Amino acid sequence: MARLASVVDPELGLDIVELGMVTDATVDDLGHAIIEIALTTAACPLRGQIEQDATRAALSVEGIESAEISMGQLSREAKAILMDRARQAAQRDAPTTSIPGAARVIGVASGKGGVGKSSVTANLAVALARSGHVVGVLDADIWGFSIPRLLNLEGPVEAKDKKMVPKVKAVGSGEVRVLSMGFLADEDQAIMWRGLILSRAVQQFIEDTDWSGIDYLLIDLPPGTGDIQMSLARLLPRTELLLVTTPALAAQNVAARAGDMARRGSIRISGVIENMSAFVCDHGERYALFGEGGGQRLADSMGVELLAQIPLDPRVAAGGDAGTPVAGGESSVSQSFHDLADRLVASAPDPVEMTGCSARMLDLLDQAVEAGIDSPSA
Repeated sequence: MARLASVVDPELGLDIVELGMVTDATVDDLGHAIIEIALTTAACPLRGQIEQDATRAALSVEGIESAEISMGQLSREAKAILMDRARQAAQRDAPTTSIPGAARVIGVASGKGGVGKSSVTANLAVALARSGHVVGVLDADIWGFSIPRLLNLEGPVEAKDKKMVPKVKAVGSGEVRVLSMGFLADEDQAIMWRGLILSRAVQQFIEDTDWSGIDYLLIDLPPGTGDIQMSLARLLPRTELLLVTTPALAAQNVAARAGDMARRGSIRISGVIENMSAFVCDHGERYALFGEGGGQRLADSMGVELLAQIPLDPRVAAGGDAGTPVAGGESSVSQSFHDLADRLVASAPDPVEMTGCSARMLDLLDQAVEAGIDSPSA
């Protein structure tokens, strides 16, 4: 049940355990789990995604070999409790942003620094943009911002209609739109913020910025499990998380803490990226300089896919130093980032008709209440 709390209703932004949707969960002696999930309506179009996420969550538990998901429908009383919780959460947590409803919000996280998380973010943004997408990049690593240098962008930040305007970099048929603390401070200036001030800065980057028109918002998170990560779960509950690790066992174990934080914050983990994988010489010899298997082990422990193994290649560092990400060129390591972008695009849930789902039901309920209050016969 604790692991199922990592499964988030994509529409309400709350986990299915808190919403009371998991009505039973049992595991037999052979490691076969049977999980009963009750939906707001049997025809809910998000049923497939919830079933898939619940299956992955169950299989990530040690000792569970197979999982069977039984879908039902909430009783009238249970549905009323769910709606009340959802409404309270919406009133308490939902910020007003210009992020399009159809845009995917993806946090790029790591357990510790030095694994190339920001480099992965910059190159993934460029790869997505080369495919024709408009990609927002929020550099939420307030202390250790590096996205401006990696993308060769600099401030100051302009404002329009009381909103900060991201810096734009044209890439192929798409573009990358970036906002970073690096546009507001010198590159060698220390940012000595903690707690509420830090969280408020990230909140402003989300709420007080013009993110309209983007297809993706990539958020480069600071390493670890601190204030910014916890704030993100509250500010953008529909965020997905990509975990970046190196092949080393130590890096994998530390990255698992970031995954555990995501689960506790009801943030969906979309997959794992193993960076600085094996180095391949010009003559084709392969060297696992930082060990092997860390990415796959982390993915298995999280119950998600290993989306990419980015090779250790000096061209990645050289491109970052020059502000010309390697994903903007043609090479084997560039292709790794494009393959990652393709897999990410392909993993997007299909558009669905939301008429029978919970958020639409909330809207109809509110409209009915308002109509009843306004009606003379009420």
